[in-house]
Parts: sequence; structure tokens; C-alpha cells
Amino acid sequence: MTGLILSRLAMVGTVAVILAVQAMAQTAADRTPKRTIVVSLEDRKLALLEDGQVKKVYTVAVGKPSTPSPTGTFVIERRVMNPTYSHNGTVVPPGPGNPVGTRWMGLSLHGYGIHGTNEPRSIGKPSSHGCIRLARPDLEELYAQVAVGDTVVLVGQRNEQTAALFGNGRPPQLAAAQPVLTAQNGSGAASTPSTSGIAAAATTAMVEALSGSAAGAR
Repeated sequence: MTGLILSRLAMVGTVAVILAVQAMAQTAADRTPKRTIVVSLEDRKLALLEDGQVKKVYTVAVGKPSTPSPTGTFVIERRVMNPTYSHNGTVVPPGPGNPVGTRWMGLSLHGYGIHGTNEPRSIGKPSSHGCIRLARPDLEELYAQVAVGDTVVLVGQRNEQTAALFGNGRPPQLAAAQPVLTAQNGSGAASTPSTSGIAAAATTAMVEALSGSAAGAR
């Protein structure tokens, strides 16, 4: 009888541990930030947004007129460190001469990605074969912050949303904090939302607008 009781207690303990591990995993998943990369081809800028907030803006090279970058909404499908470059029978191993640099973030549009370059002077210019290029320090910093499945929005012509992101050199939350908005609190009285709340809502709406306007374009 004692052995049976101990066996049942051990089983209960095992179930409790499993449930605790599952709860921890769910909590971690709930904390996973939502990341979006927005690239303005006209501005030659890339913004990394996390949970609606701009983390950093980078200068990039984009496609030249004869080989323009695509526009639309995509996702990151592959992440490769120190990739081997292969094109039209040419194979270049990892190293200083590799045309895609030290990192590759492949998009859901085959053949296109975000990567480095062995021509650092091309950054900030329309000079690529359609991909988005970053300088090595920026590339490696961005690579460490994104994951497979993150959204990438490539916008061709400047619009209100990209102007807010890149036009004045300030993160959009600074510009978005200026309007005075009011909301009803629980007592029915008007209250003013916090600056951070306005910023997150404005930036989220901006990303949704960008995704909607760019989706399906070529």
C-alpha cells in the first residue's frame, strides 16, 4: 500500500512539473516581440520595428534601375551566417570577397534577401541586383535581432507612412506624440492617453498601412 501511494505521489509530481514547464513555455511565447522590417527604396533606409516601436534605422543599398528591388510584403525564410555565394555558375566561399557579406536573410520571394556586400561604398545608393544591402556592422547587428518568420515590407515610392518613418530623421513615436487625443476612462470622464500609448498605436497603424499598400505589388 505504501509503495502504491508513493508511486501515485511521484506521478502527480511528474504531471505538475510538465504543467509548469508548459506554462513557462507559453509565457515565453507570449513575450516574443512582434518584429517588422520596413524598407523605403526611395529613401534607401531600413527601419527595424519591435512591438510597434522603432529600434533602429539603417542606411541601405537597393536595386539599381536595371535590376530594381521588388515591392510588397514578405517574410524572412532563411538566416545564414557566412554564406556561400552562388550565381550563374560562379561560386564564392565565405570571406572578404563574398558579394553577400557575412550574413544572409532570405525573403519569401526566391532569390531576394537582406545581406552584406564586398562593396561598402555602394551603401546608400541604388546599386544592387535587387537585394537590400547593409554595411557589415549594421548587417550583423540587424541579423542578431531578427528571426525566421519576421515580416519585411518593401515600399517603392515615398508615402505618408515612410515619410513619417524616415523623412525627418526622427523615430515616428516622437512625431506621433504631438496630437492631443482623449479617451473615456472608467468613470466616464475624458482622460489623455500616455505618450507611449499614442506612439505604439500610431506606429502599429503605420505598419499596417504600409503592409496593406505594398502587398501584392511588384
